[in-house]
Amino acid sequence: MWLLAAIGSAVFAGITSVLAKCGIRKTDSDIATAIRTGVVLVFAWIMVFAVGSAETIFEISAKSYIFLALSGIATGASWICYFKALSMGDVNKVVPIDKSSTILTVILAIIFFGETENLAIKLICTAVLSLGIFMMIEKKDYSGENRKGWMIYAVLSAVFAAATSILAKIGIDGVESNLGTALRTIVVLAMAWSVVFMKGKQKDLRSIDKKELLFVCLSGIATGASWLCYYYAIQNGIVSIVVPIDKLSIIVAVAFSYFAFGEKLNKKSALGLFLMSAATVAMAVFG
Repeated sequence: MWLLAAIGSAVFAGITSVLAKCGIRKTDSDIATAIRTGVVLVFAWIMVFAVGSAETIFEISAKSYIFLALSGIATGASWICYFKALSMGDVNKVVPIDKSSTILTVILAIIFFGETENLAIKLICTAVLSLGIFMMIEKKDYSGENRKGWMIYAVLSAVFAAATSILAKIGIDGVESNLGTALRTIVVLAMAWSVVFMKGKQKDLRSIDKKELLFVCLSGIATGASWLCYYYAIQNGIVSIVVPIDKLSIIVAVAFSYFAFGEKLNKKSALGLFLMSAATVAMAVFG
């Protein structure tokens, strides 16, 4: 079941990237992040009450609360950087760098959780994954701030995403996965709206394009579904396998970006995507 949940997480995460890109063509990325986080929060709490885990909230340890909060902070930082990068660069360039969080996550899982089974295979697959990411990074020249800015934000998104997985694994121990997701989303929401108000962007809320608002909300629903699948898999499975499977969302994202935005891959990027996908599948099957 946790393998199926990880696959579901990948599918929904891939759809999220494209829906979010459609929603931030004119809309500020910080505002979009805050709105979609609100949608995720509603979605998450609906699932909590659906499975009946709300009553266990008082049984959660202080340690779990702390690490769930820290993972929420890391997620908020990752999202802010990720959607800023999406607003500046191509989906099929931003997503691969964001997915490089797999590399750091695998290393941290080995160190903190002792996931050393089939270590040689994991390290080889991680190396191939790194090569694939490197081959996909550059596609076209950007002018001005966009030339390097999108890459910096994408890298920061990956670093915070890796921290999220490790912190969440610790915090969700003994906590029902839907409830853990809902609790940490509260922190993400608070962080996202704090950024909006600190930057004085709340005045732009009234001028949001209705069509883009719809896409932002849809991306929030897709994110909520992805999160529920992901944290169920994280709780019940092996982190160094769940995370690579989740990152297969890049295939979904690249495919949709081609049809939605006409973002084509050159031969080098296509080979990079193949290497990333092959390494991820190999890690999931043999790791």
